[in-house]
Amino acid sequence: MPNHTVPPLGEAPGAAPSLAEALAAFAASLVGKSPHTVHTYTTALDRFREYLEERGLELATPTAALPADVLEGYYGWLVGRYGRAARATQATYLAGVRAFLRFLERRRWGLRAASYEQLREGLRAVVGRAPYRTPRIDQRLPLVVTYALELPLPPADARHRARRLELLRDRALLLTLYGTGLRRAEVVALNRTDVDDGWADRALVMGKGGKERVVFFDAESLAAIRAYLTARADRYLPLFLRHDRGRGRAGPGGENYRLSPQSVYDIVKRYAAAVGVHASPHAFRHQKASVLLNAGAQLAEVQDLLGHASPDTTKRIYAHYETSHLKAAFDRYSVPATELARALRRRDTTD
Repeated sequence: MPNHTVPPLGEAPGAAPSLAEALAAFAASLVGKSPHTVHTYTTALDRFREYLEERGLELATPTAALPADVLEGYYGWLVGRYGRAARATQATYLAGVRAFLRFLERRRWGLRAASYEQLREGLRAVVGRAPYRTPRIDQRLPLVVTYALELPLPPADARHRARRLELLRDRALLLTLYGTGLRRAEVVALNRTDVDDGWADRALVMGKGGKERVVFFDAESLAAIRAYLTARADRYLPLFLRHDRGRGRAGPGGENYRLSPQSVYDIVKRYAAAVGVHASPHAFRHQKASVLLNAGAQLAEVQDLLGHASPDTTKRIYAHYETSHLKAAFDRYSVPATELARALRRRDTTD
C-alpha cells in the first residue's frame, strides 16, 4: 500500500489521504501495541472494509469525505451480520474502528461532516446501554487443578521426558492461574527471573494498557514452579515453555519456545473436559475475585490485585459474588412464617 506522510503537529495538513493510505498509516502506528491489540484492530478493520464496500465507499475515497453516520452504519451492519446478542463481537469490532477514527482526527484527516465526538455520541444513541451479564463460575473449577495434580508423573527418563515436563508445566500453570488471577497473556509473558526461579512470592507484571502491577504467588504455586524448572534443567528465560517436537529452534533465550496464550487456553480446556467442568483461563480470574470478595476483601483491593483501571469495572463484574455476606444478612434478619404466626397468636390471646 502507498505510504502517506503524516503532517507534523502544529502544521496545517494537506489534502486528506485516501482510506487505503490512512489505513496503512494507522497500521504502521500500531508498532508499539501488543500483538493481541494489533490482531484485534486488524480484524476489526477487515470487517470495516467489507462494510464500506457493501455501502459503495471505495478505498480511494478521501477520509474527509466519509459520511457522518459511518460509525452508526457500521454498528448496524455488525448487528445484521452477527445478531443482536453478539455484544462482545460488536464491541471488539467497534473498538478497532473507533481507534482508527480517533487516529484520523489526531492527524487532522478526519471527517468534514462530523467530529469524532459527534460520531461517538451518534453511536452511543443507537447502541444504548447494554446490561452487564454477571460471569458464571462453575463451582467445580478447583477440580481442574486437582486433576492435574493427581495424575501420575511419567518416569524421569529420556523416552518420557517431554510428557513429564508437560505435566509438571501444566500443574504449575494451572496453580498459577488459580492462585494469582492473572490474565493468560500476563501468564505467558512471565519470565523465570520474575519469580526468582520460584522463590519470590510476588512479581511485577505488565497488564492491559501497559500498566504495571504486583501479583502474589502462594506457596503451592511456587513449589510447582520450582519442580518444573528443576526438571527442565535449562536456562531459557520464559517461565512456561512448549515441549512438543514441533517447537523448532529455541531462539535467543528460548523465546521461540515460550507458551502462547492460545496454548494456555487449550491446556485449560483439555483438563476441564477431563473432569466435565466448563472452564477457561479467564474463569480462574473470576474465581479468584469471588474467593477474595467472599472472604472479606474490599473492592478496591480486588481492583488492584486484578489490575482493573477503574473500581467501577470491579464492582460491575464482581460485586454480585459477595454472596456469603448477603447470606449471613439473610439468615440474621429473616423470620420464619411459623415464628411470626406464634407471635401473632400470643398477641391475640393477650388482647
